[in-house]
Amino acid sequence: MPKVKTKSGAKKRFKLTGTGKIKRKHAYKSHILTKKETKQKRNLTHMTLVHKADESNVRDMLRI
Repeated sequence: MPKVKTKSGAKKRFKLTGTGKIKRKHAYKSHILTKKETKQKRNLTHMTLVHKADESNVRDMLRI
Protein backbone atom coordinates (compact mmCIF):
# COMPACT_ATOMS: atom_id res chain seq x y z
CA MET A 1 0.00 0.00 0.00
CA PRO A 2 1.48 3.42 -0.94
CA LYS A 3 2.23 6.18 1.52
CA VAL A 4 -0.45 8.84 2.04
CA LYS A 5 0.63 12.24 0.76
CA THR A 6 0.51 15.46 2.76
CA LYS A 7 -1.79 18.21 1.45
CA SER A 8 0.66 20.55 -0.28
CA GLY A 9 -1.38 23.67 0.56
CA ALA A 10 -1.31 22.78 4.25
CA LYS A 11 2.43 22.19 4.41
CA LYS A 12 2.99 25.70 3.03
CA ARG A 13 0.67 27.31 5.60
CA PHE A 14 1.38 25.51 8.89
CA LYS A 15 4.49 24.80 10.95
CA LEU A 16 4.96 22.67 14.07
CA THR A 17 6.38 24.09 17.29
CA GLY A 18 8.80 22.20 19.48
CA THR A 19 6.00 21.14 21.81
CA GLY A 20 3.83 19.83 18.96
CA LYS A 21 1.44 22.74 18.60
CA ILE A 22 0.65 24.13 15.15
CA LYS A 23 1.55 27.71 14.14
CA ARG A 24 -0.29 29.72 11.51
CA LYS A 25 -0.23 33.20 10.01
CA HIS A 26 -3.02 35.72 10.47
CA ALA A 27 -5.43 36.38 7.61
CA TYR A 28 -6.20 39.82 6.08
CA LYS A 29 -2.55 40.88 5.66
CA SER A 30 -2.05 40.27 1.94
CA HIS A 31 -3.83 43.07 0.05
CA ILE A 32 -6.10 46.13 0.44
CA LEU A 33 -3.82 47.39 3.18
CA THR A 34 -4.43 51.12 2.64
CA LYS A 35 -7.72 51.16 4.53
CA LYS A 36 -6.37 49.19 7.51
CA GLU A 37 -4.80 50.98 10.45
CA THR A 38 -1.10 50.61 11.15
CA LYS A 39 -1.86 49.01 14.50
CA GLN A 40 -4.05 46.36 12.87
CA LYS A 41 -1.41 45.55 10.25
CA ARG A 42 1.28 45.34 12.91
CA ASN A 43 -0.78 42.94 15.03
CA LEU A 44 -1.52 40.73 12.01
CA THR A 45 2.21 40.32 11.36
CA HIS A 46 2.82 37.91 14.23
CA MET A 47 2.29 34.15 14.07
CA THR A 48 -0.37 32.55 16.27
CA LEU A 49 -1.49 29.05 17.18
CA VAL A 50 -4.23 27.03 15.51
CA HIS A 51 -7.34 26.80 17.71
CA LYS A 52 -7.87 23.56 19.63
CA ALA A 53 -11.11 22.81 17.74
CA ASP A 54 -9.35 23.04 14.35
CA GLU A 55 -6.16 21.23 15.35
CA SER A 56 -7.36 17.72 14.45
CA ASN A 57 -8.37 18.83 10.92
CA VAL A 58 -4.99 20.46 10.34
CA ARG A 59 -3.19 17.36 11.64
CA ASP A 60 -5.15 15.23 9.17
CA MET A 61 -4.08 17.52 6.31
CA LEU A 62 -0.46 17.37 7.48
CA ARG A 63 -0.71 13.60 8.12
CA ILE A 64 0.88 13.85 11.59
